[in-house]
Amino acid sequence: MATGSNLSFILNKPNDVEFVEKPVPTLKSAHDVLVAINYTGICGSDVHYWVHGAIGHFVVKDPMVLGHESAGTVVEVGPDVKTLKVGDRVALEPGYPCRRCGNCLDGHYNLCPDMVFAATPPYDGTLTGYWAAPADFCYKLPEQVSLQEGALIEPLAVGVHIVKQARVQPGQSVVVMGAGPVGLLCAAVARAFGATKVVQVDIVQSKLDFALGFAATHTYLSQRVSPEQNARNILETADLGVGADVVIDASGAEPSIQASLHVVRVGGTYVQGGMGKPDITFPIMALCLKEVTARGSFRYGSGDYKLAIELVAAGLVDVKKLVDGVVPFDKAEDAFKKVKEGQVIKILIAGPNEKLVTESSLDTAVDEAKVQVAEEAKKESGATCC
Repeated sequence: MATGSNLSFILNKPNDVEFVEKPVPTLKSAHDVLVAINYTGICGSDVHYWVHGAIGHFVVKDPMVLGHESAGTVVEVGPDVKTLKVGDRVALEPGYPCRRCGNCLDGHYNLCPDMVFAATPPYDGTLTGYWAAPADFCYKLPEQVSLQEGALIEPLAVGVHIVKQARVQPGQSVVVMGAGPVGLLCAAVARAFGATKVVQVDIVQSKLDFALGFAATHTYLSQRVSPEQNARNILETADLGVGADVVIDASGAEPSIQASLHVVRVGGTYVQGGMGKPDITFPIMALCLKEVTARGSFRYGSGDYKLAIELVAAGLVDVKKLVDGVVPFDKAEDAFKKVKEGQVIKILIAGPNEKLVTESSLDTAVDEAKVQVAEEAKKESGATCC
């Protein structure tokens, strides 16, 4: 039976986390829904906040709930919500924009300067019992897509956006630098888009072994040689001739980025998906002489979540293969340690409301949680019931 807990995994400061029972969120808009979180994945950014307490100018100054790769069950809907109902299983898009700025109106809401994004200071994340969000940023899962798969839609949407930025076409060759979760998913999406040759590059052989059974047609173990030599080795290993049609960097590593510009063909496309050091030495001459089309990629935009779900539902991307295990909510820190140490590709944390999936128990569970939080608040304040 569901406990209705709103237990949350809180980061206080670097390497200092705790579990805190927080109030159940209330709907702030008639277009919002309340979701009981069932499963949450761990992103590299979550680990970075956990270890360093900051990413660039985003600094954790106050306690913050971690997590943003989640799926759950709708337990309450605002009066103007038409697309979802109580009991629907949904994948959560963890950020929502202002909808009014020039970037939003141009169809690039992922570049909104006023984006509210989970587990990005000062906003709490989704490693919690309940999450309130706009209904149009909660995507109903088809029957054949599980809640665990739903928690992997977020990183898959990142891969979808990167591959869309690359304009991958049927029959093309694609090289993906990096075989972490996003790199693997980029390779899978490229295959789904019709790429006939997909080369995965990494410095860890075990990752490449997995990649070959996941989506890659070829792999290359990067060597401690010059970027130019690694590029020549990649071209020879995968029989890419004068170069790859598309090269995607999903690593953010400077040597990979440098090699990428020597791997891409004349007139080809290069996309930077991985984030690394703010400034690097970049082979600008190769970019110019080849007239390479270069693009950046940030999170996901219009249609990316929808397409990601469709790829999973159609069996074109098997995200289940990425999951090494599921841990209970009270073992969240252990899961973070496994990700940090590179022991897993993806590990899921079951929410405190993991089993809250039947409509008959939803209203009762939410009410129980609200009463529980209210009673605790009264105890702390010394208040007595009249």
